[in-house]
Formats: sequence, structure tokens, C-alpha cells
Amino acid sequence: MSTETQSLFTRTFWQDPYPVYRRLRQDSPVVCTQTQTGLRVWVVTRYEDARAVLTDPRLSKDLRRRPYRIGTVPRDNVENQAPEEGEILTAHLLNFDPPEHTRLRRLVSKEFTPRRVERLRPRVERISAELVAALAQRAREAADGVVDLLDGYAFPLPITVICELLGVPVEDRADFRAWSNALLDARPREEMLDATVAVRDYLQRLVAAKRAHPGDDLLSALVHTADAGDRLTEAELVSMAFLLLIAGHETTVNLIGNGVLLLLQHPDQLAALRADPGLLPGAVEELLRHDGPVSISTLRYTLEPVRIGDVEIPAGEFVEVALGSANRDERRFDDPDRLDITRPTSGHLAFGHGIHYCLGAHLARLEGEVALRDLLDAFPDLALAVPAEELRWRNSLLIRGLEELPVRPYAA
Repeated sequence: MSTETQSLFTRTFWQDPYPVYRRLRQDSPVVCTQTQTGLRVWVVTRYEDARAVLTDPRLSKDLRRRPYRIGTVPRDNVENQAPEEGEILTAHLLNFDPPEHTRLRRLVSKEFTPRRVERLRPRVERISAELVAALAQRAREAADGVVDLLDGYAFPLPITVICELLGVPVEDRADFRAWSNALLDARPREEMLDATVAVRDYLQRLVAAKRAHPGDDLLSALVHTADAGDRLTEAELVSMAFLLLIAGHETTVNLIGNGVLLLLQHPDQLAALRADPGLLPGAVEELLRHDGPVSISTLRYTLEPVRIGDVEIPAGEFVEVALGSANRDERRFDDPDRLDITRPTSGHLAFGHGIHYCLGAHLARLEGEVALRDLLDAFPDLALAVPAEELRWRNSLLIRGLEELPVRPYAA
């Protein structure tokens, strides 16, 4: 049976959600709770229920059909809400149902096929090599030999790749990190609105520049598609650029950060991977399953009453899938809290499931493999610089990631 859980999303939860997920799967697998903004949501925690929800057409992703804008006011106060600055950033495929979703995904999915992504490998490897060398230099120059792996490697690798793919000046990547953190973490409303306006204005200028001076990049191609008579609107162009830039680096940043932390916390698994680099692809999948970069799915809402397990959710209610919980469901994975880089991980939900399966999953896997290989090769003595319990996790409903990851690349 479901129970009201008013305090589910707390600092303690962000630090380690898995004991809470374990209890919910056992006692309240479909639970009604509130987000930090006061929004009432139903959270689904078991694997089979999660897969069903992610493909159920009775749950819509098109929030235009429900009068609520994400991250603003509690559900009961919708009628008093003013239009938000961020509307031009929401007209992307993640917020649409077919047929709009089908059209938008088709326009960009050809750039993210396994074959096309594999062509990026040499460039990803060059960027990684440069970052590893810079990280090593920073460690040697630091008085205590400590560097932040997120700042020095895990962030610049994927943001550089996605900026180059889209044709975004790489010198602007620090701005995107700040905007992304403000929009995805639980920040004060004013800070979130400032970031929304800043990223909206930046992307509108960028789209205008691509229209006037197109380049050999994905965003220019999308602009030309719109100008050639397709149905891409200005809002769709800006929103697509926003989605690709934010989602295109956030997943990989935290795949790398969470993955390195897990390996350092499990020396037996780290030793096995060092001994057999052929385990790397499977290791990436296990790291995604065990502590993936996306903890909870984006919002859906019920178009009609929907029964999930023993709970009937009324029409017009918001639903989220706890991907991190589903990936630790003992009904699906044996001994799920144990990290095992050799285990079968087929079917994990780290990238979602169904038509909204992560568009950039192939690219994230490629970057994750390159990153782990290069970091482990370059730094045989890589170690945490602080006790793991002192690390702080981001206060984010969507993202499972560290605020920083201090490491010591060389033995003290």
C-alpha cells in the first residue's frame, strides 16, 4: 500500500538514497510524496513497475496538456501561476508524446547512432589525453598533490565533446556548468530563474548566429532544417540545443565521477579491471546500474486512472520512476547492492526505457570507457584524498552526482 511520505527528499536521502529505496520497494513500492518545491508526485520504485510506467501511453510527457510548469509552485496553486521565462526551453522531445516526439527525435537521432558515435572515438581520445596530462600537471603542482577529478577531467571531457558536436564555443563551457547546476539542483527560485534567462538568451543568440553563418555542426544542420520548411519553430530549436547541451554532458560527468568513486571504494573490482581491460564495457554497465548518474526520471502525468501494483493513481497526477531503485531491485538483480563488474546487467534502466530512452547513451558509454581506461592507465596509484563519508552529493531530484571528487593521482 502507498503511504504519504512528506520528507522523502532530504539531505540524508541525497547522500545515500539506497536504504530508503530498499525500504520502499518492500513496504511502499508506489509512494506519494512531495518534492522540495511542494509538488505532489507518485514515485515508483520496483523494476517491473518502472519498465511498465516508462512505456505506458496513459502517462504523458507533454506538460502542455497539464497546466503546471516544472519547478515553480505547488500543485494546488496552479491557478495563480504567471507564465515562466523558461517556456522556450521546454519545447524539446523529452517533453512531447508522439507524433511530435517522433518527429523531433528523428531529426537528431541519426547523429547518435552507434556507427556515427564510434567515429567520434579518435577525437574523444585526444581530448581525454590532453585532460589527463593537464590533471597530472595540476597534481604535481599542488602542494598536497590533490585535485578535483570532476573539475579537472569529468566535466571538461563531455562538455568539450558536445560543444564541438553542436558547434558551441568551448570557451563558454564554464557558463553551461553553472547554468546546469542551477537548473538541475535544488537552488533558490531566483537563482534558477536567473540561470533560465541566461541560458535562454545565450541559445537564442547562438541559433541566430548559426542561421547567419552556418557551420559544419549539428545545430547548424537543425537550423537549416527549420529554415528549409520543416516544422521546427524557434522555441524547438532553442529547446533542442538546450536539451542536447545539458543532457549531453551531465550524464557523462556523473558516470565518470560516480564510477571512479565506486572503483576506488571497491579495490577488488578495481584490481580486476586493471588486470583485464577487456572487462571495461561490462564494468561501465555495472557502474551505471549500481550508482547511475540519473536517480529519478523526469515527470510524467496520468491521463486517466492508472493502477500500478496495488495502488491506483488518479488521473492528472504526476509520476516519477526511481531509476536508481529499479536498478537495485532484488527481484531483478541478484545481490543488487554488491558491485560486480562481471555480472550480467542487461536491461538496467540507467538510460531509461521505451521511446524516451536516452538519445546520447552510446556517446556516454564511449566517453565512460575512454575516461576510465585513460585514468586507470595514467594513475596506477589513484586514491581518494578524503574519506568517502566526507563527500557531498548534489541536492538534485534528477541527477545523482558529487559536488566534487578530491583525489590524489600519485602516491603520497
